[in-house]
Amino acid sequence: MNLLVFGLYFPRHRRRDLVVAYLGVNVGVVAVASSLSAGNGSTGLGLGLALFGVLSIIRLRSTELDQHEVAYYFSALALGILGGVETGNLWRSAGLMALILVVLFVGDHPRMLRSYRRQVMVLDTAFPVHTALVSHLEHILGARVHSALVQRVDLVNDTTVVDVRYRVTPGGGTSKPGPSAQPDAVPAGHSASMGVMRP
Repeated sequence: MNLLVFGLYFPRHRRRDLVVAYLGVNVGVVAVASSLSAGNGSTGLGLGLALFGVLSIIRLRSTELDQHEVAYYFSALALGILGGVETGNLWRSAGLMALILVVLFVGDHPRMLRSYRRQVMVLDTAFPVHTALVSHLEHILGARVHSALVQRVDLVNDTTVVDVRYRVTPGGGTSKPGPSAQPDAVPAGHSASMGVMRP
């Protein structure tokens, strides 16, 4: 758990409240599992499934977590079950614990698919046509849009809410500059001011 929380999660995500949650869940599961486990496989399996179900209910009634935080949550629970249930095979439990840590280390690594991103955007234009929406998103993001899930199109207020998944291309990631705001060139002998006539 020290490796999971202080070696992987906190250095990458810096959310202090979940550090307490992960440690508390793990210690609680270890205590309950070690107290109730009778040393047979069926009891350990039933106990593990019951604890997973309880945690799912608690999560549905609490603050919403991101998907990577859910993964750490269930990993803390799994480590607690593996550490508290007597399986008669210490090396197998240790190997499974190590496997959990390795999977999280690789799957949540900052370099893992780092060019792929997701965000919910509110656009100041209504886009009822999907192809026009994708073209506009690629223009302002400077990226390749893989998915654009429209959540709401408001034709009255002229807005669009879209959940966009995209990949930042080399040299992209910023919106492309729009048309220049400089005034057009004025021919010689003409005034640049509107509504003013020279004889």
